[in-house]
Amino acid sequence: MAHKLYAAPLSLYSGKARAYLDWKGVEYEEILSSTDVYKTIIVPKVGRPVIPVMETEAGETLQDTTLIIDHFEDEIGGPSVYPETPKQRLVALLMEVFGDEWLVIPAMHYRWNYNEEWVYGEFGATAAPDASREDQLALGRERGASFKGFCPVLGINPQTIPAIEASYEALLADLDAHFAVHDYLLGSRPSIGDYGLIGPLYAHLYRDPASGEIMKRLAPRVAAWVERMVDVKAPLSGEFLPDDEIPQTLLPVLERMMVEQMPFLQNTADMLASWAKANPDIEIPRAVGMAEFAVEGVTGQRIAPPFSLWMLQRPLDYYRDLPDADKLAVDEFLSTIDGASAFRNFTVGRRLAFKNFKLGLA
Repeated sequence: MAHKLYAAPLSLYSGKARAYLDWKGVEYEEILSSTDVYKTIIVPKVGRPVIPVMETEAGETLQDTTLIIDHFEDEIGGPSVYPETPKQRLVALLMEVFGDEWLVIPAMHYRWNYNEEWVYGEFGATAAPDASREDQLALGRERGASFKGFCPVLGINPQTIPAIEASYEALLADLDAHFAVHDYLLGSRPSIGDYGLIGPLYAHLYRDPASGEIMKRLAPRVAAWVERMVDVKAPLSGEFLPDDEIPQTLLPVLERMMVEQMPFLQNTADMLASWAKANPDIEIPRAVGMAEFAVEGVTGQRIAPPFSLWMLQRPLDYYRDLPDADKLAVDEFLSTIDGASAFRNFTVGRRLAFKNFKLGLA
């Protein structure tokens, strides 16, 4: 049988997986994650309603985009989305964490505060593709309400929204300047970092009409990058920049991650360590409380998800396992980025593992 991807057009992480599979040249069938598909396939296989889910032609079930990507990197080989040189590989891994785990904030804000009515129709069309438009809208409002309800716990509220928008518009400006020079983050080939960014920047911030208009108006080169990523013209093509070069145009993006996301992740790691000490035999929850975060000088509270720490382990492990000479070069590079000491000195606390579709203590 062919590989099967259970996904949906409006799904952030489906956008990430789909873009990768298309560039990698994987032959697969995409199956819409309707209510029936969730009930009869996804929940029985994975244990909860989540997408994307990949069922390989060998019958293996994969859930989580990073695991899907790594599976096909190992299986297919050939040109990789992981750079081989130390600075580029670390930057790519960091950008995946930034996109996957931080840009969900503007993605959810713009979806639910700019595109709400349109998205209800999308939820309904996904859940019941054969229903009437009226029934789809009614079902979409029912299904979408829970997703809209995530906004406050993600730190999206009247006090933080102006700062979230200012940060997002500054990020768009920085990326627009970068994509004026380079097709992708690190050259003419997409990296794992590009795939981290494409989920929020495509599935929510480009595809949703009101936020898509904002992106095309403020950052047309970012919109063009999104289109290159999701409409793959030449699979397995392109090269990373020579000599382990990190473009200067990426430094503001990395600084934004270090200043905004890393302190929040350290707060989350500290909270997880305390939680694990107090709850040694309990399954890890999706959040271990509410943690402080700051964007553009405005502070707020948002859920502290251990899954973000599992993602951060990837660049941390890579960085800490580097040979001395490579680590020296990487440290020299990181010293040029404001806030990077938060990454270099990150205190992990408890290691995490993702097995059998669940996050747990390693």
